[in-house]
Parts: sequence; C-alpha cells; structure tokens
Amino acid sequence: MYKHILVATDGTDLSKRAVQNTLDLAKALGARVTAVRVSGKPAHVVVFGVDITDLPEETRARILKDIEDHLAWVRSEADARGVPCEAIRVESEHVWTGLLDTAEARGCDLIAMASHGRAGLTAKLLGSETKKVLTHSKIPVLVFR
Repeated sequence: MYKHILVATDGTDLSKRAVQNTLDLAKALGARVTAVRVSGKPAHVVVFGVDITDLPEETRARILKDIEDHLAWVRSEADARGVPCEAIRVESEHVWTGLLDTAEARGCDLIAMASHGRAGLTAKLLGSETKKVLTHSKIPVLVFR
C-alpha cells in the first residue's frame, strides 16, 4: 500500500483536519509523512506605479514565523501518533507545482490535501490548487472535505 504520503497544509482549519486524518491513515498503514507548506516566491508587483514586491522585513519575518509555528504543530501531531514526519516549507511560484515537485523529488506515493484552502479573491483568480493537483498528478491524490 502507501509508504510515503505527502500532505499539503496551509494552516486553515480544513487543512489541519486533513493533516490529522493523514497522520491517522499513515499510522494505520505504517507509512511516513512529509507535510508541505508552500509559500509563494515573491512576484514583481506594481500597484499604481509603485513596486510593492518586497515586503517589509518585519512582515516577512512574521509570516515565516507563523509558517514555522504551524509546521511545529504538524510535527507535534505526528509525534503524538508515533508517525515519522518531516514538515517543511517549500517556495514555489504556484502551490500546485510546489506540491507535485516535492512529491516527485521525495518519492511520495500518495498526496493528501484538503478540498480547498484559503478563499477570497485570490482563490477566485488563481483557481483551485486542489483541482490543479488532481489534474496534473501522476500519483494518487486523496482529498479531504
């Protein structure tokens, strides 16, 4: 069956439940888990003629700390279940490519993720990352609702 599961996480309540369910599945299967939080590579963004590409260092540091705090939570959930787990942050221009590239590079045989992540205008403009993973993945994808 499955030996190495990649689980996508973005810190939302739904993705936290997906992490917990994935860890329970991994325990039952004797599998290991790689939890991945994809953060975007800064794009060149100009608003009203002003380049806002670079975030203030304080803002960037806070975002990175929030991500690391969430990944620490994932590690503690895995430890509590006795599931081998590596929780990492990956930078990628697109979440779906970051997930697929990481799954391939690490030899994962299953991708698990929530049915949807963050909402709002960004989600509407970019479309569903889950749908893109489902469309382009060469390995099975388990979607949690």
